[in-house]
Amino acid sequence: MRLPNRARFPLTTFPLVTLAALLASPLSAQNPRIAATPMSAEDLVTLPRLGAPVVSKDGKLAVYTVTTISADDFTRTSQMYVKRLDRDGAQPVKLDLKGSGATFGTDGALYYLAEGTGGTMQVFRVAVGAAGLAGKPAQVTQLGRSIEGFALAPGGDRLAVWAAVPRNCTDFACDDSVRAYAPRPGDGRLYQGDGGFIRHWDGWETPGTISRVFTLPLANGKASGPAVPVDGAIGAGGPNGDTPTAPFGGGEDIAWAPDGNALYFVARETGADEPYSTNLDIWRADAAGGVPTNLTAANEALDALPTPSPDGQYLAYIAMARPGYEADRQVVMLRDLKSGVTTPLTQDFDRSFSSLAWTPDSRYLIATAQDVLDTPAFRIDPRTGKVLRLDLMAGNEAHIGNVVPLHGERLLFTRDSIGAPAELFLSKNWEQAEPRTMIAAEQMGNLAPINVERFSFKGANGDTVWGQITKLANRPGKMPVVLYVHGGPQGSFNDGWSTRWNPRVVASQGYAVVSVDFHGSTGYGQAFTDAINRDWGGKPLEDLKLGLAAALEQDSQIDGSRACAMGASYGGYMMNWIAGQWPDRFDCLVQHDGLFDMRSFYYTTEELWFPKWDFGGSYEEQKALYEKWNPVNYVGNWKTPMLVITGEKDFRVPYTQGIAAFTVLQEKDIPSQLLIFPEENHWVLDPANSLQWHRTVFAWLDRWLKPDEARGGE
Repeated sequence: MRLPNRARFPLTTFPLVTLAALLASPLSAQNPRIAATPMSAEDLVTLPRLGAPVVSKDGKLAVYTVTTISADDFTRTSQMYVKRLDRDGAQPVKLDLKGSGATFGTDGALYYLAEGTGGTMQVFRVAVGAAGLAGKPAQVTQLGRSIEGFALAPGGDRLAVWAAVPRNCTDFACDDSVRAYAPRPGDGRLYQGDGGFIRHWDGWETPGTISRVFTLPLANGKASGPAVPVDGAIGAGGPNGDTPTAPFGGGEDIAWAPDGNALYFVARETGADEPYSTNLDIWRADAAGGVPTNLTAANEALDALPTPSPDGQYLAYIAMARPGYEADRQVVMLRDLKSGVTTPLTQDFDRSFSSLAWTPDSRYLIATAQDVLDTPAFRIDPRTGKVLRLDLMAGNEAHIGNVVPLHGERLLFTRDSIGAPAELFLSKNWEQAEPRTMIAAEQMGNLAPINVERFSFKGANGDTVWGQITKLANRPGKMPVVLYVHGGPQGSFNDGWSTRWNPRVVASQGYAVVSVDFHGSTGYGQAFTDAINRDWGGKPLEDLKLGLAAALEQDSQIDGSRACAMGASYGGYMMNWIAGQWPDRFDCLVQHDGLFDMRSFYYTTEELWFPKWDFGGSYEEQKALYEKWNPVNYVGNWKTPMLVITGEKDFRVPYTQGIAAFTVLQEKDIPSQLLIFPEENHWVLDPANSLQWHRTVFAWLDRWLKPDEARGGE
């Protein structure tokens, strides 16, 4: 397995300090009487958050959004800024705009979504320069339905817009007031057995209505003419599925051809097979209308991220090979648009790519992929398939994202880590980057620093397994340990910032946070990811046991006699599994949205391809395997105090799984708490709810690990 040079030596300490933080002058350094305080949950919730940048066509200006959250009433406010990229030291300038989804047009204007006439979301445009706004905003579209997203053609003469529209409509603003799925007189929804999803992620489906893309011409900054559906008339041969794809798809699912005469888009068919299918396809539609063409019909697995080269010669995209497997390796594919010949560029490179972008001269593809706790950028040569890992940061790459290749071998991107949230960086000549924003650097510089230590050990089957220890720097004395278990299960607690499961904020409460990338984790090659298949409670639990022991052996400051474990989703499953399989190890557990009964989970979740792949079939087909790894079968061993957290709008792991676990805890008189969020899904996203989540979790940890300091929960 290829490892980055800096990761070949286990048990090495890496203090987490970003370049932006180094350039900032912390108040505590300016005035020694001001002591750096540990990061709090309030800090995490209210830190300003950087959005993805967009760049003008000449590469001189970047516009980005900074979102702030009020500490008083937790309201979100987004502010756009413009910043020069061609002048070092240029200061950002506020734009007096209220909108979202901004992008630059070839005319130099900034296009964005905002509330228009009639109270609907429409596309606007405004001239922008280095000094800020250079004109007044003008409304571009006046469509009779709110636009949820848009994409400008490279030539600026066409616009693609999307929203939820009934499939049988040929008009973007058609009347959908008569709904066959809601027969009168009651308010019930009637679903057909061959209709596919009845609910997905956190919302109930509206039969017959999907997210659809329409195109319309632009002239002099105004949309004109009828909006044409790119999926064509229903039944004519085009797809019948969401674009962008549900529930997480966005603008990356739609791409204009460089000449603006065609649009590439991603869709998955609705219908009875949809809950079992990972078959996303890339379609090509003429901008003027007609029946689109499925370019990837031969592959029954995922095809996504259509990315045409600026010269119009190629279409790059990513593809999986195994139908029904959502965590298969994503290989970069290259389709010659003249001949139709498709080449798997990265077939021999054992990493899974998650983003794609061409350099402006069509010479290289820049892609990102997880690679042993980091998510670096790679340069791919489309002529040879050679993959080069770029060294863009001093120290660890951590998590690089939102990469925008610019003229002159420059790269604009965001970088975050466990130590600090995202800032904007600029690399010149493929060399190490310099910071271009200081969004949260000053606030982070005033907080007590942390150390993150990467370590490796021999895990299950003697394989190398990696983990991280996060703790306050320069703190004397022993620290209780919190074992962090990531979800997925095909995922990673890699070196990246999180506004939900954040190791730094937990460590700042005086704990040593240990995370282990057990078998099934991503970033270590596909065989390692596949190793969890049909073995949910086997190798992963062995890795967690060995990883915690390795961390304790490595760092004598960690007090293994005071230990709690916590995790969400699959990590929550593991809490339930640990309660029955490792009941004497931990003082407490925190179980968030965890799977408790694999039988009831299978029959109540929505994306059924997931359990069918990981367990080799449906519950009926693989009953013995589901029951082998079923936490409910081992509740007789439960004794560890547990905090259970769930959201009522979680349709991935329905909240009744959490209630069932809490019932066991109550019946067995095990100390326990249940925290339910009526409006949250599989994640906790509302700022006030996030603060309540953290305060409740910290109080629970303190109660069992620091009883003399325990605070009251909410």
